[in-house]
Amino acid sequence: MNNNQKKFLRSLLHHKKVTIWIGQKGLTDTVFNEIELALNHHELIKIKIRNGDREERDNIVVKICERTSAFLLQTRGSIASIYRANPEKPVLTLPN
Repeated sequence: MNNNQKKFLRSLLHHKKVTIWIGQKGLTDTVFNEIELALNHHELIKIKIRNGDREERDNIVVKICERTSAFLLQTRGSIASIYRANPEKPVLTLPN
């Protein structure tokens, strides 16, 4: 993914609301299933992680990206923004 594509995706984030909330129970299989569904449907999502310190939140984001094969766009405080293209039904068209 090149810088132009990253910039385009970050510009779309301003108007998006948080799609997934991760609470006290942390990453469960149910949370991963919801993340998968959201990525398949929206491709670009925001995840709010409400527990833990910065290091723990960063570890959660890394686990999410590894397990879902998603690309981390940015983190701001407790909100992480990730992207994964849907090869079957693309929602977003990235610039070259």
